[in-house]
Amino acid sequence: MRMEYIGLTEINGPLIVLEGVSGVSYEEMAEITLSGSPSASGASGASSAPGASGNRSRTGRVILIDGDRVVVQVFEGTKGLSLQNTHTRFTGRPLMLPLSPDILGRVFGGGGRPIDGLGPHIAVETRDINGSAINPVSRQYPRACIQTGLSAIDGMATLIRGQKLPIFSGAGLSHNELAAQIVRQARVTGDDEGAFAIVFAAMGVKNDTADFFIRSFEESGALQRVVMFMNLASDPIIERILTPRCALTAAEYLAFDHGYHVLVILTDIASYCEALREFSSSKGEIPSRKGYPSYLYSDLASLYERAGTLVGKPGSVTQMPILTMPNDDITHPIPDLTGYITEGQIVLDRTLAGGGLYPPIAVLPSLSRLMKDGIGRGMTRDDHPTLSSQLFSSYARVQEARALASVIGEDEISETDKCYMTFGRLFEKDFLQQGMTEFRSIDQTLEIGWRTLSVLPREELDRVDAVLLAKHYKGRNTR
Repeated sequence: MRMEYIGLTEINGPLIVLEGVSGVSYEEMAEITLSGSPSASGASGASSAPGASGNRSRTGRVILIDGDRVVVQVFEGTKGLSLQNTHTRFTGRPLMLPLSPDILGRVFGGGGRPIDGLGPHIAVETRDINGSAINPVSRQYPRACIQTGLSAIDGMATLIRGQKLPIFSGAGLSHNELAAQIVRQARVTGDDEGAFAIVFAAMGVKNDTADFFIRSFEESGALQRVVMFMNLASDPIIERILTPRCALTAAEYLAFDHGYHVLVILTDIASYCEALREFSSSKGEIPSRKGYPSYLYSDLASLYERAGTLVGKPGSVTQMPILTMPNDDITHPIPDLTGYITEGQIVLDRTLAGGGLYPPIAVLPSLSRLMKDGIGRGMTRDDHPTLSSQLFSSYARVQEARALASVIGEDEISETDKCYMTFGRLFEKDFLQQGMTEFRSIDQTLEIGWRTLSVLPREELDRVDAVLLAKHYKGRNTR
């Protein structure tokens, strides 16, 4: 028998406080009903029946238990709630997400409700959205890659199945366009080619941005393999806390129950962290760096560590969280803590974007720590690791040559440095620069890489062995 609690002790922003509560648990869902106005002649705490005219139902989640004192987040906000005539019932379970293979091609709100006008799907099962991190003992080491069709990623920061590879961006950069292009183009190859799906979760986005994503996926036909969770800027910010958890629960279901290789794109993690900071402040918690809660690291880890591959399971969950760095500060707590948890990062550069280059990926600070285990012979191509290493080395030398040329002038630098300047322009124009609808295979990416390296003297390619040079190098031995 479920008890109903009448009246509230306190209302603070999106939070309500009840006292004298027993038998509830953390993350448990609550049904909150506002009945009609209190009777003018009734005693304090009297209320109308729950079914009276004017009732309004809302949903909440238990976030704090202190003895018999319980704090509940109200999803729809607390505006209009009363201390005297609010009825609260606890459901005895956390937020559950209904799941079935039919979720592919559907668009849901941040809390898992369908918003595409197609009605609810028939659920095969329901699962607690909170989930848990993958047990390290159960993990299988990733050994295969996911192609994005983007040379800067596939060639030099390859995305590996089961990896967590965030994109660090800045306000106003083209991370939304990049995310949409990855969704349209990403694929796996070989025997797993058909078993690929994408879970896309947007948090705190504007209406026009949400329309852009949906329209882009519909027009390209990619929506049929995508599950979308959209939390708009106008939606309750409590949903922002739930959105990535709903997305990851759906991804785990498709991956480990139905064998899909699932790519999860979460944008924008900064909006999620801002919501965490607001709720932490509402609860009166002592703030840590930049006002964020002290548990920001463990909270982000509870999301990121749900990616991976499992022993004995055919599917995988790969994450590409996107976060905008406040003031382009990579030492800000959000990118800083994210970097500790994930296996690399892809960094977007404002200078490249200002020069009209798309995608504006800065390859030198970008890296994929698992790349070496998912490329090479039998996986991509035998020259991939060596070529990537040489491109990194040569482009780093370009930065040195440009710094020197900015001091003494390009005419005064050595002939070798002039070759590097030429290589840098060609590398950015042909290798990094790519159209928003252009897909490049691994072979195309590697051939472009060799073509750009061939403007350098052969003796400068010190990271490539003679066999690969004889096969792929097209330049002159000396200049």
